[in-house]
Amino acid sequence: MTESRTSTAGAGTSAATRYRRSPGAALAGTMTAGSGDAVRLREIPFQTMVALRVAPGSDAAGRIEAALGVPLPAACGDVTGSTDGTGTAVLWLGPDEFLVVGPEESLPAPAELTGQLADALGEDPGQAVDVSANRTTLELAGTSAREVLEKSVTFDLHPRALAAGRAYATLLGPVQVLLWKTRDEPAFRILPRGSFTEYTVTLLLDSMAEYR
Repeated sequence: MTESRTSTAGAGTSAATRYRRSPGAALAGTMTAGSGDAVRLREIPFQTMVALRVAPGSDAAGRIEAALGVPLPAACGDVTGSTDGTGTAVLWLGPDEFLVVGPEESLPAPAELTGQLADALGEDPGQAVDVSANRTTLELAGTSAREVLEKSVTFDLHPRALAAGRAYATLLGPVQVLLWKTRDEPAFRILPRGSFTEYTVTLLLDSMAEYR
C-alpha cells in the first residue's frame, strides 16, 4: 500500500513538471554559443526559493533554523549553509528578511518546505512564501567573469570586497539582481526576476563577446 502511494506521488510530480519551461530555456543554445574558455554563461533552472521574514534571535528564528538545519545569516552579504550553491543556502536580504535557496533535490517540494517553515513560525510574527517562480538563476564563470560583470555592475567585485560565499542585492545595468559569488574561479550566480531573463542574458552575452 505504501509503495502504491509513493509511486502515484512520483507519477504526479513527473506529470506536473514534465512540460514546465524555465525563463532561460529558449536561450540555452545562445548562451552555449556565446561561451568560451575564458567565460561561460548558463542557466541553473528550477531552484527552490522561499522568502522568509523572521526576527533574528527570536524563538521563531530558532525554530526556523532547526527546521532548515541551517543557521540564519547575521549581516549584510552573509550566506549560510551551502555557500557554493550546491545545497541548501540562506541569503541575507535585510535585517529580518532572508532567501532560502537550493536545488530541488536538496530540499522538500517548495509548497512542502513553505508549509514547514510557516509551521515553525507558529503564531509569531513572520512570513514564509514560495517564490521559486519569481527568479531564475544564471551562472557566469571563468577567468574573465569578473571583467564581464564590471561592465554593468558598479559594485566592487575585487576579491577583497566580494569573497566567495558572499551575496548582495545590486544592479546589473538597469536590472535588479541578487549577485552571489559561489567560487573563487571566479563563479557568480545572478538571480534576476524571471521576466528580465532575456534582457539579462543578452546584456551579459554582449559583454562576453570580446572574451570568446
